[in-house]
Amino acid sequence: MSEKNQSPLACDMTAIPAEQRSLHLAQSRELFSQIEETRELPDGYEFRFADEPNVLQGLADFVSLEKLCCPFLNFAIEIEAESGPIWLRLTGREGVKEFIKEEVRGLVGLTGL
Repeated sequence: MSEKNQSPLACDMTAIPAEQRSLHLAQSRELFSQIEETRELPDGYEFRFADEPNVLQGLADFVSLEKLCCPFLNFAIEIEAESGPIWLRLTGREGVKEFIKEEVRGLVGLTGL
């Protein structure tokens, strides 16, 4: 994809249906408050969650709406075997890493990113 076809590195909340926006934000805050570990990657971050009830569904719901408002992000959900942790990986092109850091800080006030 050429640079002129790339979407801006900015969240467009209007891409999420109006009736779902406030619920998406509340659920995102709740989900990200459950992060147990954060790993910095060259092009983003990955977040570890315990294999708790509703975490996987919460991550799937998050990705299904977040991809609408942030089409420049790559999303990956990884589930480790034997009831291991669940990982959410957010990556992308140059500039995305700083965007992710600010968004997560805004959701849960993480200072460790």
